[in-house]
Amino acid sequence: MPDKDAGTPRVFLYRHGETEWSKSGRYTGISEIQLTADGVKQVTASGKILVGAGKLIDTAKLARVYVSPRQRAKHTFDLAFGEAEKQALKDAGKVEETERLAEWGYGLYEGLLTKEIRALRKEHGLDGEQAWDIWRDGCEEGESPADVTARIDSLIEEIRALHRGNMHGEAPADVVLIAHGHTLRAFTKRWLGYPMEFPLSMMLEPGAVGVLSYQHHSIDEPAFLVGYGFPLEK
Repeated sequence: MPDKDAGTPRVFLYRHGETEWSKSGRYTGISEIQLTADGVKQVTASGKILVGAGKLIDTAKLARVYVSPRQRAKHTFDLAFGEAEKQALKDAGKVEETERLAEWGYGLYEGLLTKEIRALRKEHGLDGEQAWDIWRDGCEEGESPADVTARIDSLIEEIRALHRGNMHGEAPADVVLIAHGHTLRAFTKRWLGYPMEFPLSMMLEPGAVGVLSYQHHSIDEPAFLVGYGFPLEK
């Protein structure tokens, strides 16, 4: 962050590594699909570069690490953080597994490709005038945009409570979310105050990290960092 925003709390969006279904584009909600060998390498590499003392995700500055209950997310946490760091965070009560970060509940669409979902919906008499859009239409026998909004807003409220009063670095207040592609993009929309159907195109690769924060040290000005300036070496 620029010097004028130094100390402002951040939320790091850490997507789990690649799985066979994420690689092929299949919608993966409750299914427990393990990381591929490349997925393990992705997270190990990003963790080595970004996580640790003096790095972007400095465990000394963390107030909480929230982890989705799916195995691929928990494995990502295990790979990204060193053993001593994980133990210190757990001992301090800073690691929380929460269903609020579970992937979108895809219902009938679990394990399908987008083209297969759209074909299924046509069979069900849906989408006569416009193609299926999960952000607008949700999932049959799964979650609606309103369902996902409710659980994410609950988490955002909790995170803002951690941040409020620490907008200038008064105490460790950074937060890490280890979760899934749709959930983390949904979180970003809600962090910025947009409804789910707002057409905000976002990309977050497996094993990648995004950053949210605030402008002007203000809890009322949530923002996302399009680019991040790393500290100069001393």
